[in-house]
Amino acid sequence: MQVKLKDAATIILLRNSPDPFVTGFEVLMVLRSPVSKFLPGLYVFPGGGIVEADCLPETETLCAGMDRERATSILDDISSPENALGAWTAGIRETFEEVGLLMAYKKDESVVSLDSEEPLRDRLASHRRLLHEGKADFYDIMRSERLILAADRLHYFSHWITPEPSSIRYDVRFFVAEAPSGQEALHDDIELTRYIWITPGDALKKFHEEAFGMVLPTFITMEELSGYKTIEDVIRSTKGKKVQTTMTRVIIDKDETMVEYAPDGRAFKVDPYTKK
Repeated sequence: MQVKLKDAATIILLRNSPDPFVTGFEVLMVLRSPVSKFLPGLYVFPGGGIVEADCLPETETLCAGMDRERATSILDDISSPENALGAWTAGIRETFEEVGLLMAYKKDESVVSLDSEEPLRDRLASHRRLLHEGKADFYDIMRSERLILAADRLHYFSHWITPEPSSIRYDVRFFVAEAPSGQEALHDDIELTRYIWITPGDALKKFHEEAFGMVLPTFITMEELSGYKTIEDVIRSTKGKKVQTTMTRVIIDKDETMVEYAPDGRAFKVDPYTKK
């Protein structure tokens, strides 16, 4: 039976390392729960599926630097025009829900920074708990706090489609963004059990040591990121970039081992990558 693709978005958050002995930038990675239905026990970027609320006309009024028309011109191959802007809003929403980092502007147009704004920090923490309990709506929270989503800080980086024969398939838009300063990540301890800031080089090294599980799209993204020296270089690379749709192939061998094949022909066994 053919599995229907679900539109999704993920944000690759980058920061300059606070460690003066670490050169280059770090990437925020989150570890999915071992009981998760999708990618259990693997490191991924924050993100998730686009939902109806992400695509409503009134949601557009909460976005800075991005509207439906422009989003559709960038994502001209997305399943529907309504979902185009939803890729940006869903990425921001999911990042807040999963790791507590909010890409947003205050009414004075400054980026939300919580290290010196204890009342707002406490309110957002309370809002996030209610979101996890299904008792709040993300966009109502933004309106009540008079915040605008910093959609202009997300830069379209790549496009991946979950291959067959997966029982859950996503059509995922990858964005890169510099992490907001003055905010601390905190995994939700529901879908995600850990988070880590790590350089692309270290992530690739640990992957080859079978100590840092990633699926092939994540691994290839890390390879691409490792070719840049600065966050500015990564963001600059997205300007005028023609993003191509990429889908790996998964084949089940005779011994029922699943092997994932990259577009360049490289093959990776899937099962070992669940090792943490």
